[in-house]
Amino acid sequence: MTATTAAGSANTTTNLRTSSEVFKKVRIALTYGFLLLFGLAMVMPFIYSVANSFKTLPDINANPSLLYPTQGVSVEGYRKVFTQDFPRWLLNSIGMSVTLTITHLVFDSLAGYALARIKFPGRGIAFTALIGTMMVPGIVLLVPRFLVLKQLGLIGTYWGLILPAMTGAFGVFLMKQFFESIPPDIEEAASIDGCGRFRMFFVVILPLAIPALTALAIFSFQSSWNDLTGPLITVVNNRELWTLQLGLALVRGETGSALPWDILLSGAVITTLPMAVIFFVFQRFFMESATYTAVKG
Repeated sequence: MTATTAAGSANTTTNLRTSSEVFKKVRIALTYGFLLLFGLAMVMPFIYSVANSFKTLPDINANPSLLYPTQGVSVEGYRKVFTQDFPRWLLNSIGMSVTLTITHLVFDSLAGYALARIKFPGRGIAFTALIGTMMVPGIVLLVPRFLVLKQLGLIGTYWGLILPAMTGAFGVFLMKQFFESIPPDIEEAASIDGCGRFRMFFVVILPLAIPALTALAIFSFQSSWNDLTGPLITVVNNRELWTLQLGLALVRGETGSALPWDILLSGAVITTLPMAVIFFVFQRFFMESATYTAVKG
């Protein structure tokens, strides 16, 4: 009787273990299936743009949902793009994005280090105000930004594009969180060796912050590259300073009522590629910075 009970208990335990393993496998399969579908949903617009950018305009209008050309592969859209003002818009976007990325790296890292390490009166209030600005939608600031730039005479100028976006609250917050994860002992040892505050920051601290700086550079370049509203209110009346996003947004008004889908899709592909390449090249540093910041937070 005892042996029978023990055998029944063992069978029950085995069945429970088997059911648990099956449930775990099903849960993992469903999770990966959901993530796969979500990933496809995110990447499909880009695939759609790439596929249709190699079609002729009549083919796009006739078969917009097909991912392959029915009238032969065509690069007419790319040719039209580069025979217009697209190269100038491309250079403007590169110049603006690179400039703003550099200013963000300099000013955001300095401000983040000051908030993380330097004890000065009002530091808590300054950090609270910084966090508060992150909660204000950017669209709310467009009208005040335009009015200030107009009073300064910067509408339609390159400085009007650069000055309002030279630093950002998110970048300061990101760098502050990362600097707080660096052990203070490193700075104390450098200070004992006679290292001053600025030399310590540039020689000791910044080399340790490469992952965070890389993530900040990616974020800054991406936000500058994709910015439409800033150039729209600043340089819309100066075609020489149009960026890629602004040029593609306004190209419809110059081509009549019919949308030039071949130009728009080709331009969209060229606009997207730099960000995709930058992310895949530097994604290791980006993930490291995200991990450090999440652990610290």
